[in-house]
Amino acid sequence: MNRTRAASRLTVPVLVALSAIAACGTSPSTPEPNDVSVAAQSPDDRSDSVTESRNEEAALTLFEPAFTAEEPAAAASVVAENAVDRSGPAVGPDAIVARFEATRTRIPGARAVVKHVAADGRWVAVHWQATADPASETTGEANIDLFAFDGGKVTEHWAMTQSVPATSMSGNTMFSDLYRYPTAPTEPTEDEEERRRMSVTATYDALFREHDASVLATDFAPSYLQHNPIAGNGTAALQQFFAGGAQFPASESVVSLADGDLVWTFAKAPGAAESDPFVAGDIFRFDGGIVEHWDVVPE
Repeated sequence: MNRTRAASRLTVPVLVALSAIAACGTSPSTPEPNDVSVAAQSPDDRSDSVTESRNEEAALTLFEPAFTAEEPAAAASVVAENAVDRSGPAVGPDAIVARFEATRTRIPGARAVVKHVAADGRWVAVHWQATADPASETTGEANIDLFAFDGGKVTEHWAMTQSVPATSMSGNTMFSDLYRYPTAPTEPTEDEEERRRMSVTATYDALFREHDASVLATDFAPSYLQHNPIAGNGTAALQQFFAGGAQFPASESVVSLADGDLVWTFAKAPGAAESDPFVAGDIFRFDGGIVEHWDVVPE
């Protein structure tokens, strides 16, 4: 969708956590698009901004009023009765309501604070904080939820959750927006968004599937801003990690979205089944290259 989405106030192996560490470049390469294993990822269904806006509005209904105001009927209005929840055994609206109830049990008084949202084709992704203190970004849980839509209703849902630490190596929270454009940005076209999506997913796969660390010098800005709590800002830490010969399981992006200046990737192990869970959800801000990064690595 050709508009910039800003935040509202709203271990797995070390590698997976570090997959979130990737972020920023001042002179990115233009790699060949990677193969995407989800059929609905074809670009020909990613240009209907009207439908995307409707899907996004429907998805946000699940967080306010369904989560924060505890109105389960709101979920029933936007989730198909036979919707598949890939994060649990239940189906339909009850699956999402049950997940929200479990979150409120873990975090009494929790509210849903949406930080970033994207709609692209049939996909809507939401980065949000579950917290009893919306004024604090160092409490509660970080979440990324992915929804697939058909006919205006959610037909599939995936959820990733990670506890929010009180401190981070970079000093940044898991949610804040810190990058400042040197000049006023222009709104990208649909074609530009698609090129960014394909470029970033190819970069992700080069680094985390092929273990090709050369992309750190070509596709990431040295001073990228990092929101993964175990990593510092910049690419130096990642370069040291890869230079040290560390071994880690491969992962690849199997679903990706682009909306405004953000590209989202959802990764699995190569060859994973459709029913297998995602190992990480990552968000990359793109300004000529990757300049800022957030992620959620399921616990």
